[in-house]
Amino acid sequence: QDMLAGDVIFRSLVVQRSRSYARASQIQETGEATAFPERRPPQVAAYSVKKSYGQVLDLFEKAFAKRNPLFSLPIYYPSGYYIGPDGSIDPIVENRQRQVVGLIRTQFLKRFESSVYAFQRSLDTLMRKLLAFVEVHSDTDSEKSRLDRWKRQHADVLGYHPDKQLGLLSDDSDNEDEADEDVIPPELLEHVTQLRRDEYNVSEILQETFLDLDQIVEFLAQTRQFTPSQDDKLQKLIRLLNSKDMAARKVLIFTEFADTARYLESNLAHAGISGVSEIDSSKADRLDVITRFSPYYNGSTEGELKAAGKSDIRVLISTDVLSEGLNLQDATRLVNYDIHWNPVRLMQRIGRVDRRLNPAIEEQLKTDLPDTAADRGKVAFWNFLPPDDLNSLLTLYKRVTQKTLLISKTFGIEGSKLLTPEDDYDALKEFNAAYEGTKTTLEELHLEYQALVKEMPGLVDGLKVLPGSVFSGRKKI
Repeated sequence: QDMLAGDVIFRSLVVQRSRSYARASQIQETGEATAFPERRPPQVAAYSVKKSYGQVLDLFEKAFAKRNPLFSLPIYYPSGYYIGPDGSIDPIVENRQRQVVGLIRTQFLKRFESSVYAFQRSLDTLMRKLLAFVEVHSDTDSEKSRLDRWKRQHADVLGYHPDKQLGLLSDDSDNEDEADEDVIPPELLEHVTQLRRDEYNVSEILQETFLDLDQIVEFLAQTRQFTPSQDDKLQKLIRLLNSKDMAARKVLIFTEFADTARYLESNLAHAGISGVSEIDSSKADRLDVITRFSPYYNGSTEGELKAAGKSDIRVLISTDVLSEGLNLQDATRLVNYDIHWNPVRLMQRIGRVDRRLNPAIEEQLKTDLPDTAADRGKVAFWNFLPPDDLNSLLTLYKRVTQKTLLISKTFGIEGSKLLTPEDDYDALKEFNAAYEGTKTTLEELHLEYQALVKEMPGLVDGLKVLPGSVFSGRKKI
């Protein structure tokens, strides 16, 4: 901590100010204090994975008990199957490939915790990538015969579409055309790098890949029986949105995955939640969606939206494309439907609604929407934390907590509470006081400098012409 505080490069790159400093600075400049909302402690939304799809959780436990947990994924780790004459395989490359496999396994767990739809989409994508690899590398008659036999045995899985199963696609002609597409898209075949059999044990890679394919089919067989009505996490969100604390309020919902965002949009609308919309990196009309959700803090009003024939968005589901640099203060409620591994990203999410308030805009909001007046200047947020029945496999909460603690000790976390009401992280005084805390020595000096500049208009220009070696002192008495 002390080392960072004294590092010239670090201090040049990192600028952090407490809210206490921001208020005092604005009073000096304008005579009025900056208005920040009052933030409630985070609330935990409890749900059960086991209640929703316990059999799939049992499959996970069995899959992780294997020598190669969950999936072997040799197509991402070919250096582990090298048999060529070159004994100098770069250990950095080999280790990187091994780490990629580990990241893919972890990503599957995270997507499983996020939503069954995101999990199924990943399973389907991985299955077709593995089949593309097998098709390119099946040279012998027996290998080709095995691939054809596998396709025939699992034709129902290959023709299965998660979108349609979960009601995210309509039964129109476009979808019928999609169903008739090749089992293995040509673009996947084109991206397969063919391995030389005199350098790699291709037969063993194929054997391991078929085991992975069988594991995928086993997962899909279970998840295909799943319906949104069984999704305890989704049903918890629906109950939360219908609760007294959220009804008729603007709510911002964050998820890490676009697939989950689309799944939520479809099912919340089906459950009768009004004014629902979803946004992710693929949306071209992002500005329009943001304005419809938070018109007052984006240069518009409810009246202007209606005059333009645009509908209001009450519940906005978003990936982290909206987690930085946007004013969404029309909303007073935020939900983290899944937890990002980077706690800084969590703070950025919360910062979309917990940020400076504009007094003029607040007055206009209260005038135009008097029913929201009691809520203005107050924000609340909920975290869907991984439950205990999944946490034995997914150490997400532990990792986020450890990273949060490290960042808090180095930079400080506004509010000190991020995941649960019991959080209590120490803030490093020299970088950031507590949420409403005292100003640091450096911030006090900045305020004194601002006051001097205001009293002496020529001070800034005068300081620029002083030699770099000038320093202050006092006369000895």
